[in-house]
Amino acid sequence: MDKVAEAVNKVKKDWGETFVQVEGHIKSIEECGKAGRPADDNTSLLRLNRLAQDGLSTLSSLQFQLDLLAPQLPSYNEVEGAQSLLESWKNQLHSLRVNWKKANLQAKDNMRKAAQKERELLLGSGEESTIRRRNLQTKAGMTTAAESITDSLRRTRQLMVQEVERNANALMTVEESTAILKKAESEYKGHRSLLMRTRNLLSTMQRQDVLDRVILIVGFLLFSCAVLYVVSKRMGLLKLQRTVTAAIKAGMAKKPDAVLQGNEVVFNEAPVHDNGVGTSDALPLGNLLHDEL
Repeated sequence: MDKVAEAVNKVKKDWGETFVQVEGHIKSIEECGKAGRPADDNTSLLRLNRLAQDGLSTLSSLQFQLDLLAPQLPSYNEVEGAQSLLESWKNQLHSLRVNWKKANLQAKDNMRKAAQKERELLLGSGEESTIRRRNLQTKAGMTTAAESITDSLRRTRQLMVQEVERNANALMTVEESTAILKKAESEYKGHRSLLMRTRNLLSTMQRQDVLDRVILIVGFLLFSCAVLYVVSKRMGLLKLQRTVTAAIKAGMAKKPDAVLQGNEVVFNEAPVHDNGVGTSDALPLGNLLHDEL
């Protein structure tokens, strides 16, 4: 069977049971006041009216549920049957409300008649009137004591309800705190792993920084050595170049002078020394520079 059909059947069953109960309460309300004391009838009337009102509220809720479930039935015939049943329930509910009002009016009339009869008996001078007055005093004292006990129980119940609500709120607060602590713990674990990774990265960066510093210092030292070497070599080359230039100038100063003798030009040859620069066996300037480097 479909779930919607099962829900509709359950609503129908609940309607039938509640309807019978409400009818019984209304009949009891109508009979209230015909026998017994008016005070007792008044208490019973209040209780019965409360029960009847609760039953009517339940019937209204069941009617609303059927109104929601009817369009969801699988077949068209079932939907039509549910709609017709809903209309009959509306009429029945209206009839119950009317009967409830009539029963209350009848109960009040019965109670008024019973109170009038009780008053006549109490105001009488017979033995029966005296007995009734004594019973009334006794019942009044018992009623007062019962009301006091009822008030005490009501206050106790209210205190218990307040305590239960307070405990429920405290329990909810504890549960929320537990959830927050669990969340904080999970976040702390996540941050802990992140901090570990960050610490490892910082250690790696520190080692890399030290290595970079060492490389820079070694590179700077090598560069300085190379610069010093090049500068020292350059200074030696310049000194050699000045020496060679001076030697060349000295050799040019000792070249033979040209003398015109008749039709021929005769050069006066300068003396040649074995260790002089101007010998024919002197090395070229390029070879000297090459050897110096």
